[in-house]
Amino acid sequence: MEKQEAVFILNPSSGKEEAESYRELCIEVLEGMGYTVTVRATEKQGDASDFARDAARAGCPLVVAMGGDGTVNEAVNGLAGEKRRPDFAFIPLGTVNDFARALSIPLDPGEAIRGLPDFVVRPTDIGLAGDHYFMNILAVGSLAEGVMDVPVEEKTKFGPLAYAAHGLQKLITDDGNRFTITHDSGTWTGQASLVLAAMTNSTGGFEKMNPDAKTDDGLLHLTVIKQTKLPSLLKMSAALLLGKLQEDGAVETLRTTRAKIETDEPIACNIDGDECGTTPVSIEVLRGHLNILAPEIKEGE
Repeated sequence: MEKQEAVFILNPSSGKEEAESYRELCIEVLEGMGYTVTVRATEKQGDASDFARDAARAGCPLVVAMGGDGTVNEAVNGLAGEKRRPDFAFIPLGTVNDFARALSIPLDPGEAIRGLPDFVVRPTDIGLAGDHYFMNILAVGSLAEGVMDVPVEEKTKFGPLAYAAHGLQKLITDDGNRFTITHDSGTWTGQASLVLAAMTNSTGGFEKMNPDAKTDDGLLHLTVIKQTKLPSLLKMSAALLLGKLQEDGAVETLRTTRAKIETDEPIACNIDGDECGTTPVSIEVLRGHLNILAPEIKEGE
């Protein structure tokens, strides 16, 4: 029987340039799964999207991406707009790796690669904001602007803490903006410093941001941070660590299948860590849109 092709998209500069050290292991594991492997190494922004899209249009049954959050996001965007979408697997080498955390994919690259033969296909939701697909989160407000200002060397050295530090600094000095959020159950209007639309339970490395969120629940989990004075932030931080942020009075939470976020003045949107347009922005959930190889869900999870 003729072997099927797996396209392996590799970002050589990801993970402190660790990606190359895992290349041969990934090829070996995929060949052991019965695939012939075509390696496509990215050289510039947009390559991962192009490679994934080409694989889908060629009828390839499996695409594997290895790299940081940006590489994975690009690959998802290359696949998501196609009518026939191959199964997708990814090896996380990013700073935060929220999508991997939400799917219980090991954060150690070698462990994730060796686990591929035992992973199962899981239909997984993704979000659509305008014409851009996302796996993790859309953020609008001060924290989003702070995240976009984090220098690369700080992200490499401090990981998620770098995002938190810059975001906190922005929040403390910000008076907020007036938001109007149209959702399934009506409209929310008010002053806020940050609006998050999350697809999963993990946001910025905090896995208790939306503790009830599932990767296949068909919902956007909206969190509106209304007050950002220091005492409120300290209280929210404690609630976040305990998985009880939704109970904080300075926080509004909404669950919806679609939403439109509007502001009095255009504000930059951060999607999966990268700047992507400004408000107003319309977002929706594409339920079970991608079939992703990940560990099987254990009973009770």
